[in-house]
Amino acid sequence: MAPNTPRRPGPEGFVPFPADRAASYRAAGYWAGRTLDTLLTDAALRWPGRIAVVDALSDGGLSYAELAERAERVAAGLGRLGIAPGDRVLLQLPNGCPFAVALFGLLRAGAIPVMCLPGHRSAELAHFAAVSDATGLIIPDSASGFDYRAMARGLLDDHPALRHVIVDGDPGEFTPWTQLCEDEAEGSHIPPADPETPALLLVSGGTTGTPKLIPRTHEDYLFNATASAQVCGLGAEDVYLAVLPAGHNFPLACPGLLGAMAVGATTVFGADPSPEAAFAAIARHGVTVTALVPALAKLWAQACDWEPVTPKSLRLLQVGGARLDPADARLVRATLTPGLQQVFGMAEGLLNYTRPDDPPEVVENTQGRPLCADDELRIVDAAGAPVAPGDEGELLVRGPYTLNGYFRAERDNARCFDPDGFYRSGDLVRRRDDGNLVVTGRVKDVICRGGETIAAAELEEHLLSHSAIRSVAAVGLPDPYLGEKICAAVVFAGTPLDLAELNAHLDERGVAAHARPDMLVAMAALPTTPIGKVDKKGLARRLGGP
Repeated sequence: MAPNTPRRPGPEGFVPFPADRAASYRAAGYWAGRTLDTLLTDAALRWPGRIAVVDALSDGGLSYAELAERAERVAAGLGRLGIAPGDRVLLQLPNGCPFAVALFGLLRAGAIPVMCLPGHRSAELAHFAAVSDATGLIIPDSASGFDYRAMARGLLDDHPALRHVIVDGDPGEFTPWTQLCEDEAEGSHIPPADPETPALLLVSGGTTGTPKLIPRTHEDYLFNATASAQVCGLGAEDVYLAVLPAGHNFPLACPGLLGAMAVGATTVFGADPSPEAAFAAIARHGVTVTALVPALAKLWAQACDWEPVTPKSLRLLQVGGARLDPADARLVRATLTPGLQQVFGMAEGLLNYTRPDDPPEVVENTQGRPLCADDELRIVDAAGAPVAPGDEGELLVRGPYTLNGYFRAERDNARCFDPDGFYRSGDLVRRRDDGNLVVTGRVKDVICRGGETIAAAELEEHLLSHSAIRSVAAVGLPDPYLGEKICAAVVFAGTPLDLAELNAHLDERGVAAHARPDMLVAMAALPTTPIGKVDKKGLARRLGGP
């Protein structure tokens, strides 16, 4: 790129890296001055005939050259629809080759994808549309019995900026995905984005209130993916299976789809994470690497006792999203692959990995150490003072791939960052003498269900909107399969509801499927602390928690 080529500025509401830190990251070589879509451009030039992406139930797939060509067609089609460089577009496709085509089509059109998950519903989508000022939405027609087109109709009524709905499948009155894929590609005259501006917006786990939007710049996210691929020893001969939702940071760039693309590996998209379907996909495609949450890892390990086909080709199984119990880690290593890697990270940035050459004691008992030498970590007490070495405290972080502020969220940013720009993770950890972290708990009131983080306060607000509920507390209880299940402890104002009625109410309010209670307990009153707050720790113990 010529030095004087004009670049598109970042959107209003984006908090950039401070100039001094940005300069240091460039000087250290972490930032390469490239945009995220160059991953595909470079891969198509280096490995045009190699399979880039394939669906688990297919024997075909798209080569890197074919993926690049389809992305160009989609980019041209998006431009003809009126989606302009810098526009935000909600991307909510399930795992599959169209997801990869849409992602890179948006990047090549200069748009900024908002990485929604398939389980998000109208409550979350409406929030994302409002915060991002999205002009477009890309969805399937339906999946798992849910009609995304009906949701889109409601969103259009309430968000006039949302002008374009693109549907993979039966489009109804909306734009068919096939129309974009069949458009003629044309030379792009879009000015390149500044690599230090957002490439995409990830969705936070919703640890406090409604999920927030996380701006990941071209520079930081490219480093995130390529450095992760290096730490995992990912190579061109590897086959990566994405069975977690592909729009999630873990299967997208840790190293995920993007890391695989950086080294010319193949990504297999799986829509069904059950052992039966996943084991068949691993055998069919010779999968060598995949990523799971602890509940799935434990289930897969147990399933080796009854499934007729078990994984034989796996060399690396990443487990993250919550802490993996040491006993489960040993079970995974004994049944699925000795190549277990614990991953502790966040969509906001910081990633910690155990390394492939770590001894079993480290792999089974810690959540790894930082990806980058210039990840700056502080472990502090409730007053913000550093704790003694080895003691528990809240983890604060800044570094070359950790955000400096949520998108258009000034109030949240004032709370979530300290005066030196360190992000307050809300995670309680202790750091061992060898530098590896052990995750011990959370500061924030959240429930980690099946790898998804649910803000208790937001769920409680939705529940309290029902006239039959006087007060409610949502708590996480241990579950052997989900990690934590959601328990709603409810004081009813009149005739009690059952769990199905409660979740039907949440469905009407458009609450994400993964954020609905698994268990309902009717109570005469909620326990309180001496100062009158709901005693959630005591409540959880009473209901069977630790």
